[in-house]
Amino acid sequence: MNNRNASLPRRGFFLGLAAAGASLGLAGCGFELRKAPVFAFKTLSVSGNSELINRLRREMRAAGTVTLVPATEAQTADAILEILGENRDRIVISTNSAGLLRELQLQLRVRFSLRTPGGKVLLAPTEVSQTRDLSFNETNALAKEGEAELLYRDMQADIAQQLMRRLAAVKEI
Repeated sequence: MNNRNASLPRRGFFLGLAAAGASLGLAGCGFELRKAPVFAFKTLSVSGNSELINRLRREMRAAGTVTLVPATEAQTADAILEILGENRDRIVISTNSAGLLRELQLQLRVRFSLRTPGGKVLLAPTEVSQTRDLSFNETNALAKEGEAELLYRDMQADIAQQLMRRLAAVKEI
């Protein structure tokens, strides 16, 4: 038996030891995978029918800890989420020397509040916003319009996640 084959078991041992040390180091620093959110309420009513609201409903169903109540039965829910406004804006950031558009900023702002059916405010009206920059070229206007829609969907997904975290931050009803 040569020395090369004899060192293989030792190398495997040291690799395993290094992996265990890294695992302990991550556990010791407080690192933890994100868990499903825990909400202070068991039932929630969300009214409306926009893409963002539907995405938020899907996120709630996926979390599995809250039962969604139809808006018609909102008074039976523990909490009522009201989407007060959803605004999409396009802001011109830059133009070229001929005055043609070169870059846009897409902005999505959502205002919401959370209350009990009795009227107790759990989360005062709050605004969450996302922005994305989009370069623009007149020759590819149709493609850029499609790209803008994809960016808006991405912003909606981010805002839905932020809303989930904000709702989970409510500790008592």
